[in-house]
Amino acid sequence: MNAVILTALGVGGATVIGALIGFLFKNPSHRLNDMILSFAAGVMLAAAVIGLIIPSLEQGGKLSILVTVVGIFCGALCLNLIDKLVPHLHKITGMGTEENHPQKTAQLNKVLLFVIAIAIHNLPEGIAAGVSFGSGDMAQAVTVAGGIALQNIPEGMVIIAPMLASGMKRGRTFVIALMTGIVEVLGTFIGYFAVSISSAILPFALAFAGGTMLYVISDEMIPETHSHGSERAATYTLLAGFSVMLIFDFLLG
Repeated sequence: MNAVILTALGVGGATVIGALIGFLFKNPSHRLNDMILSFAAGVMLAAAVIGLIIPSLEQGGKLSILVTVVGIFCGALCLNLIDKLVPHLHKITGMGTEENHPQKTAQLNKVLLFVIAIAIHNLPEGIAAGVSFGSGDMAQAVTVAGGIALQNIPEGMVIIAPMLASGMKRGRTFVIALMTGIVEVLGTFIGYFAVSISSAILPFALAFAGGTMLYVISDEMIPETHSHGSERAATYTLLAGFSVMLIFDFLLG
């Protein structure tokens, strides 16, 4: 249980760390941001496959492949539904720059909507981290949690600039960034206790969590990193992130 608590704080805290970095680098170049986000996407891709989907197959019994595939698609469909209700990350991350000169009130409303979107997307990521501990394999759980935490750092950086550009005070900006991290902490505990109550749902829960991560990578992260002319650099940093997690998993295993 102590490991889960530390993981929840680490996963949620990574967003805060990213926010603090965001205060230092208010307007990082698109190329740098794309490379950081792509590296995180590679890490998450490896974590989803190694730490969630493969364990789901191993624990699913005779119907393992069916349970895993259904779980993956259910996870993806869940986030697809969420995306119909809240804005896409790559549609809003470019706003808030001074060149746009939007009206402050309208701009602030868009920024807050963006932050809500980040918070909602953080919930299933936190659940994925919590579910991974239900497998009983600490190495895999650490792989998943590490991948999600690393992805949260550039995400925390991204939310700072639009809020500051809209005229929001630094203190309030930090509190809002902190709240998005708290959502992920809650998700971690939800995922952990859900599989603790019934181990029978573990194979499906692992695949579901893996599906949510794959959806975020394909629908949000890759389009964002390939939309500013840095596609080649983004591709190689994604491969680097994936490889780092492979090495990390090998050393832990």
